[in-house]
Order: sequence, then structure tokens, then C-alpha cells
Amino acid sequence: MRVAVAGAAGYIGGELLRLLIAHPEVEVVGAISSRFPGKRVDGVHPNLRASTDLLFCSVDEVAECDVVFLALPHRAAMTQIEHWIQRAKLVVDLTGDFRLNDTKTFARYYGSEHQAPHLLDSFVPGLPELHRERLRGADLISVPGCMATAGVLALHPLVAHDLIDTEAGVQLDARTGSSGSGSTAGPANLHAERSGAMRVFAPTSHRHEAEISQHLGLSAAMTATGVEAVRGVQTIAHSTLRPGVGKLDLRRAFRQQYAEEPFVRVVAHQRGIFRYPDPKILLGSNYCDVGYALDEETGRLTSIGALDNLVKGGAGNAVQCLNIRMGWPETFGLTFPGLHPL
Repeated sequence: MRVAVAGAAGYIGGELLRLLIAHPEVEVVGAISSRFPGKRVDGVHPNLRASTDLLFCSVDEVAECDVVFLALPHRAAMTQIEHWIQRAKLVVDLTGDFRLNDTKTFARYYGSEHQAPHLLDSFVPGLPELHRERLRGADLISVPGCMATAGVLALHPLVAHDLIDTEAGVQLDARTGSSGSGSTAGPANLHAERSGAMRVFAPTSHRHEAEISQHLGLSAAMTATGVEAVRGVQTIAHSTLRPGVGKLDLRRAFRQQYAEEPFVRVVAHQRGIFRYPDPKILLGSNYCDVGYALDEETGRLTSIGALDNLVKGGAGNAVQCLNIRMGWPETFGLTFPGLHPL
């Protein structure tokens, strides 16, 4: 299968290339970059040395292909989408442009009017754990944001099994490493400014809260903080259990919900260093670890999701969606388990 990556010089683009070059059913025919056309891919992504001789190319150099992945800046995909629909049979978008199905909500969180509103309902959310059957027939896929994916997967069993008071909403605290800002981030991401910092860059109204609300049908409020890490996302969600719900109900809901999921692991142990989900041991992998802790006196529940923002929070999730769409084993190209210690 012939695939191209638009925005191949960015961090997400690099992760897509890493996964797709090794994929048993895929041939990468285009690594598109407006910044580095004609330059070697491994000059920008040195981890790919000896893995590929690909050169970056321009948009016009890519003929028709089977699949295109759009790893572009936010608000760029919606201006290019008509071009790619003509060129590719399947479009997998990793920007925020087609994640929200309401134009007013999009304008509020992204600060501009949507340029392709007629296509919003055509995109299937690229979240296999919630939309696997729809993905099997999708030609347009929109991969969720990294913090949104971790938050949704941490909360999904609670909503699906009606264990929490959804009318009260949920409050999420998300932490992310510097790679979440992209490879062209501004002065705030310089090492001198980022090192040692725990910067609250979105105290209210982070755009991923809109995705979580849409996926789960509840009101979500999110605070986002940048921490001293390169990769990794951890979301902590606070909710209130319905009367009568206890630990056994929680355990049953999480175990049942994710028993057959290849890339979600339930982590809620009584002892040990990694008792709860921690992105450190997930780096490079397509796993999302989820867990929970309950204050039985108050009924306050804390649920936790952790993942690598560039893999399960981006490129890996996109490849997982491709595998589902094409009827291949869902784990093709995604079996790396992560590293420890790191």
C-alpha cells in the first residue's frame, strides 16, 4: 500500500515515518515538507539513519496514493483537504481541524471559522476503543489530541457503565512534555525557559476538553501544565461516583471495558513504584495505561490515563486506525513495548 505523510519533518511526522517504514504492508512514497524538499529524511530524523534513504519532497511531487497522513499545523488541514481527497483513497488527519463536529465550538477553541464545515460529519473519530466498527469503513479519519485520548480512555469505562454523576461534569488536570508543542515551538519552549519549570499554559478552556466532552457526552473542564519531560502525557480526572458504587464495580467496569483492547492496560496496583499510570514506561509504545483511586468516604474518584503523546497520542493511534480500516491485524507495526529504565 502506497502512503504519504504531509508534514513529515515535524515530531508527529517523524513518528509516522518511523512506524510506517517498518510496517509490513506499507510503502512510503512521499515524505512531504515545505521546509526541507530534496533533503534527506534522516538529516531531520536521525533515529531513522540506516532505516531509509527517503528524501523530503514537495506536495506537487506526490502522485496519487492509497493513504495520506496529515501531520500539519492546526488550521492547515482544512485548507488542503479538498486537494488530498482528490489524491488519496484514505485521509488520516492528525490536526485538530476535524476533531469537533460543531462549527461554533471549533471557532471558540481554535480562534477561527472552519474552512470546510461541509466535511465535519464525514470524518470518523480515530479512537479505536470507542469507534472501531465505524473505522472499518471510513475514508476520512480524524485522530484525537493526545491529552484528549488519555482523558477519554481514563473516563470511558465510568461513563459506559454509568458509574459517575455525568451531570456534575468532570475536572481534568493534564501534564505534557515539550514535544507536545511541536518541532517549531517558540521562545517559551527554549531549554533555558522550560528546564525546571512546571508551567500552567492553559489554566482554563484547553481545546482538548471539547473533544472529551464530545466523545463522552458530558461537561469536561481541563487544565494543562507543561512539565520537564520531552515525551509523555498524563491526565488526572476527578469525578463523583453515583450512590452505591464501590471498588468492585470500578474494577469490574475497567476490566470488562478493556479486556479485549490490544493497547489499553489497566494499572491500579496496591504497591510498587509504578502503581498508577506513568508515561515514563510507555515512551515509544502505542499503549495507554489507565487506572483509578477511590476515596470511599466521599465517593470522590480519581482516574488516570498515561501515554506517549507522539505514539498512542498521535502517530501510533493513526497507524492503528489504518490497520483497522484495511482489515490487517491491529498490532501491525505497533508492538514495541516501551523502555525501562529510561
